Amino acid sequence: MSSDIRAGDLRHRITIERAVRTDDGAGGALVSWEPVATVSAAIWSRASEESFALDRVAGRATHDVWIRYLAGIEPAPRITFGARRFDIRGVLDIDGRRKWLKCPVEERDL
Repeated sequence: MSSDIRAGDLRHRITIERAVRTDDGAGGALVSWEPVATVSAAIWSRASEESFALDRVAGRATHDVWIRYLAGIEPAPRITFGARRFDIRGVLDIDGRRKWLKCPVEERDL
């Protein structure tokens, strides 16, 4: 619940990025990432697992990223925190008061 979040929990600086697709001239597209916002966040781990696929071990972890409410954030972008990349799986305004956003995220290839 949002009542569990305090300003002091927001100790990580993250960047929210969105994909920008440009024509590659050969019928395809090149994807680059551009920053949308840099904000303070709380990052709480939820679960992790390893699997074996395509002759390699792949790691995956899920987290909840909490930020102060920010309009226009949707599941398609990603979050970067240093060298780590998180795919946003949802954006929830838990209490509907536009105070906090909870973003369930997935971190892969660990």
